[in-house]
Amino acid sequence: MLRAISPIDGRYADKTVALSDFFSEFALIRYRVLVEIQYFIALVEHPLPQLADFPEDKIPELVRIANELNQEDAQRIKDIERITNHDVKAVEYFLKEKFDRLDLQQFKEFIHFGLTSQDINNTAIPLSIRHALEIVYYPGLNDLSEELASLSESWADIPMLARTHGQPASPTRLGKEFMVFVARLDQQLELLKAVPHSGKFGGATGNLNAHYAAYPIIDWHQFSSDFLRKNLGLQRSEPTTQIEHYDNLAAQCQAMMRINTILIDLCRDIWTYISMEYFKQKVVAGEVGSSAMPHKVNPIDFENAEGNLGLANAIFAHLAEKLPISRLQRDLTDSTVLRNLGVPFAHTLIAFQSIRKGLSKLLLNEAQLRQDLEDNWMVVAEAIQTILRREAYPNPYEALKALTRGKAKVTAEDMRTFVEQLDVSEAIKAELREITPWSYTGV
Repeated sequence: MLRAISPIDGRYADKTVALSDFFSEFALIRYRVLVEIQYFIALVEHPLPQLADFPEDKIPELVRIANELNQEDAQRIKDIERITNHDVKAVEYFLKEKFDRLDLQQFKEFIHFGLTSQDINNTAIPLSIRHALEIVYYPGLNDLSEELASLSESWADIPMLARTHGQPASPTRLGKEFMVFVARLDQQLELLKAVPHSGKFGGATGNLNAHYAAYPIIDWHQFSSDFLRKNLGLQRSEPTTQIEHYDNLAAQCQAMMRINTILIDLCRDIWTYISMEYFKQKVVAGEVGSSAMPHKVNPIDFENAEGNLGLANAIFAHLAEKLPISRLQRDLTDSTVLRNLGVPFAHTLIAFQSIRKGLSKLLLNEAQLRQDLEDNWMVVAEAIQTILRREAYPNPYEALKALTRGKAKVTAEDMRTFVEQLDVSEAIKAELREITPWSYTGV
């Protein structure tokens, strides 16, 4: 780990290990084997005439090859790849060796029958993404969203001075401001989940040429669509070239970018609230905030998250922009790019954990929130002038503007004096006296 080039496999390895089941080299090999096995079983079940005698009791053994693939198996495939210089062909040869050991030699030429490598890669990869989202990403984001929702509920009644353009503005409530982020995350998560997990399955140039040449009366397009849907839980893209369009994968990357952008916004807001002393932070024994300034308790978790979210978005953006572009029926530029799919997932997962850690250390400083409101009585000017408009009082906006605009400070006494001098009924004055910075928070 100390010699790892990437921090996601070094410094942060313990935070990203869950993703290795979906994005490591071992995982890619395992998913390729899974697709090849499932495809062969689908051919048996179709059935093709030459596979009519395939012994049914061997099917569970084929399934175990994929489900129980181990490091030794993966290494054997890598050893074969050194000879073939082709990763998917190495999987095919590995499975043929397995068939020999299971005494299934007569059927082994139907492994990878009629396929190109991209029929395997462009189903294995979206399947791994689907599983990574369902098993790691969605639970991680849901945990974070639920924590934000819980804090929002806890702080629902805490009045807070709002700031628009960085200037004091109509007060709000702290809990509502956090709920804004929960709502935004929920909406974007729905959009992400709505994007289909799609894969390509159509032979060398998308037309299933070899399949139709061998068995012209079989509806191979329907077979392929059913295979992806029933066996892999994927939606088949058609028509295609040799490779998947990647348009839906691009949409997934862009959806995760939007979620990350919302979280960057959250991190910056909380960072600012900490700098304003709306929050203190729990002191962890033994931690050092600065090598030179002993007093410091820095908002490092939110800074760490922001940095990782930015890195993730840079890579998600490249994936979304690059993958849908391929020269003519296929070039190889997608291959090396796809091997980095796990990288933005990893940086995102690190950020989820950092934000949650930062949230757990927040200590609400109600006294500072109250003081900020007390120091900014001018923000109730909006309420007063609006009520005066309701009562057809002449030029109320202008009157409040003269009282408040550009003033260093407007006090409670200034406001009371202004209200008492108004030419309105006592009932209206009583209504205006009830307005304070901590009560004027809307609904």
